[in-house]
Amino acid sequence: MRILIIEDEKLLADSLACLLRRKGFETEVVYDGESGAQYAELGIYDLMILDVLMPGLDGYALTRRIRAKRCSTPILMLTAKSETEDRIEGLNAGADYYLTKPFDSRELLACINALLRRQGSEVDELCYGNTRLDLSTCLLICEEKRIRLSAREFDVMRFLLQSKDQILPKEVILSRVWGLESNAVDNHVEVYVGFLRKKLKSIGSNLRIEAIRRLGYHLEVDEA
Repeated sequence: MRILIIEDEKLLADSLACLLRRKGFETEVVYDGESGAQYAELGIYDLMILDVLMPGLDGYALTRRIRAKRCSTPILMLTAKSETEDRIEGLNAGADYYLTKPFDSRELLACINALLRRQGSEVDELCYGNTRLDLSTCLLICEEKRIRLSAREFDVMRFLLQSKDQILPKEVILSRVWGLESNAVDNHVEVYVGFLRKKLKSIGSNLRIEAIRRLGYHLEVDEA
């Protein structure tokens, strides 16, 4: 699970990142709203944690911008503003939960896990067409046939299935699967898409990974 933290208090932001990394989450941190908006719009995160009181673009405006881009990633707001009106404004802006400072780290983790469960992060499999991806065993399944995916193949296939017919640019797949700090290049995506196409064909799947020139990849179901 990858979490984006948007918080202008550097000490708090870095402390949150350390806590979440110890719990097994991948985290990235930005320290202002404008940068947060740019990162959020990559669409590569499973959850966003953001402060309300930030200079420039505050948390309310940032959340509205994110939602205007049709990004449905869960948003957890952190703020010292605890009045009912503040909570209402945050929720109306598009936040999923509103946690006031100071907070107990156990409560924060409980909120994160609840939001990820609500998002469907604990489902056992992803399905599209006649094909299923078992998230616990990394098996790609079509009727009675099944084949195991490597860790990287699994990550790419999972991202494609989560997005279904939405076009995913290569750079977004690189960021989501290999990470923003990786030295991986477009060719890495092409290679693993090739592996997956062969495996889909080998089990008789009616899914096709289509390449849209200069745009990216998406899944199509062959109705024939």
